[in-house]
Amino acid sequence: MRKQKQMGDLVNEVSKLQNENNQLMQGINVGQQRRMAMESANNVLRAQAVELTERLRSLNSVLQIVEDVSGLSMEIPEIPDPLLKPWQLPCSVMPIMASADMFQY
Repeated sequence: MRKQKQMGDLVNEVSKLQNENNQLMQGINVGQQRRMAMESANNVLRAQAVELTERLRSLNSVLQIVEDVSGLSMEIPEIPDPLLKPWQLPCSVMPIMASADMFQY
């Protein structure tokens, strides 16, 4: 009877540990999905920052031409260069990576 009770207790503990393991695995999967979504959003924001920087450079060059032609003094903002001053960026610039499993429905 003692061995049978001990066996029942062990079976119950195995079942409890399996349930706990499943819950932990689900939590890990949710965390990984959130991390991937954040990385994707960060990559989009980095790409937008690069695009906006290039647009600002273009507009600054137009302002410089207007200043040169008109003789009027224009205030042309300085554009921080992430290659010369990487500490100004909140995080390092990473390439945008995509995989086929990101687009599953």
